[in-house]
Amino acid sequence: MNSVLVTGGAGFLGSHLCDRLIEQGREVICLDNFFTGSKRNIAHLIGHPRFELIRHDIVHPFYLEVSEIYNLACPASPVAYQYNPIKTIKTSSVGMVNVLGLAKRCRAKVLHASTSEVYGDPDVHPQVEEYWGNVNPLGPRSCYDEGKRIAESLCINYHQAHQVPIRIVRIFNTYGPRMDPNDGRVISNFINQALRGEPLTIYGDGQQTRSFCYVDDLIEGFLKMMDQDETTGPINLGNPIENSMLELAQAVLKSVNSGSELVYEPLPTDDPKQRCPDITKARKFLDWEPGVSLQEGLAKTVEYYRNLMQQESV
Repeated sequence: MNSVLVTGGAGFLGSHLCDRLIEQGREVICLDNFFTGSKRNIAHLIGHPRFELIRHDIVHPFYLEVSEIYNLACPASPVAYQYNPIKTIKTSSVGMVNVLGLAKRCRAKVLHASTSEVYGDPDVHPQVEEYWGNVNPLGPRSCYDEGKRIAESLCINYHQAHQVPIRIVRIFNTYGPRMDPNDGRVISNFINQALRGEPLTIYGDGQQTRSFCYVDDLIEGFLKMMDQDETTGPINLGNPIENSMLELAQAVLKSVNSGSELVYEPLPTDDPKQRCPDITKARKFLDWEPGVSLQEGLAKTVEYYRNLMQQESV
């Protein structure tokens, strides 16, 4: 079989992955319930002879014949996953069981998109894959953080008990075209505020750091992880270059050519102070590291949001 299933395929990352797989000549089945995904993201693929779209929620069983599964189905922004936290947990637990059950039946290889959120508010910096994390299991982010930790455990146990070939990647902050402008992530917030001439909202003192990976680089990491057989992971995928929120705000203002001011708000509960990957394993096993600079990636992302605003204003 040459068919590849992408759960969450109409989302930000999933749609870019579908594009790359189609370019490779693969038969792609995109499965999405459109909770956070958008038909706009995959509209250009509708009608392609090697692309199939199925509206479905992975919390409910599904039966397909595929050789590979990329599991990207889960709301990933705090606004989205806190909107329905029970649904978020079920996607990462019940939904993960359904994905792995399908893989077991089809003898399909699974790449599971985990997250740097499994590290919580880390006291190890930069974060290495061996670090178990510092997660609040009862906090407002726990539905996502703990859900993703459950999903990793399920992957490993299906691998050990049923020999399901699995690959786990932990995604650090990723950005680029097709990010939902209303998903509450810092880059989309900053760009859209700057484009509207509004003040940029800084939470806390702006010294907390993140590392930002452009979407094209991340998708390349997915493909390399799926195509190798040396490790099941987890493998960190992200940019090892840190930027403070203040530095990011200034970079966005420069990209937009905006004179917007900065305003400060209280830091949200359990918001990590530092987040940066150690990508030693990605370099070793995948020969992978990000190649797109923040300036280059922001320019492409700003162009996308600017065009989106123009379309919506017509």
